[in-house]
Amino acid sequence: MPFVLTVDQRGSRRSSDQVPAVLAALSGVPTVLRFERTAGDEVQGVLDDPAAVVEVVRRLVRGGGWSIGIGAGPVQTPLPRSTRAATGPAFLAARAAVEAAKRRPVRVAVRGAVTEAAEDAQAVLTALAALLDRRSDQAWEAVELVEEGRTQAQAAGELGVTRQAVGQRLAAGLWEVERDLRPTAARLLARAAG
Repeated sequence: MPFVLTVDQRGSRRSSDQVPAVLAALSGVPTVLRFERTAGDEVQGVLDDPAAVVEVVRRLVRGGGWSIGIGAGPVQTPLPRSTRAATGPAFLAARAAVEAAKRRPVRVAVRGAVTEAAEDAQAVLTALAALLDRRSDQAWEAVELVEEGRTQAQAAGELGVTRQAVGQRLAAGLWEVERDLRPTAARLLARAAG
């Protein structure tokens, strides 16, 4: 079951266009229909893997400045070549979600075929986004290196700090909590799609 993400740049009238940068940041994420600009400061993409949806949320929160709407449910098939030309209930859900996200303190919202599961997914993604939004640049550096497969000692060598400092950065960045939240959010998104 597909997931549609509609993502809107916050404060775009007062800042530069961030759409090209976000499209570049999301280019490596596996999609059914790639992310593309749909209108002004908005991008949209279609994914079929809930874990990839969580990764998109993670990247967008880290980059900052986006309202994130996730629609979980069916889309009209056959799919066109362009996200802009696609339709279906998941697209309507994503539109409702991004509008809801604009009114939330943590700018992420989920709407789906199964309302309760969508609400649960939204709660977990909100917690994840709040955690990620507060992570320091130093913690992000440590997380990136460890997630790429380096040991804490190797990461310490690359960062020019002690292994203990890497461990402290991971702990301060709540990396273990994030690792628990990500698969939970993905499972709930899958349920929200029906």
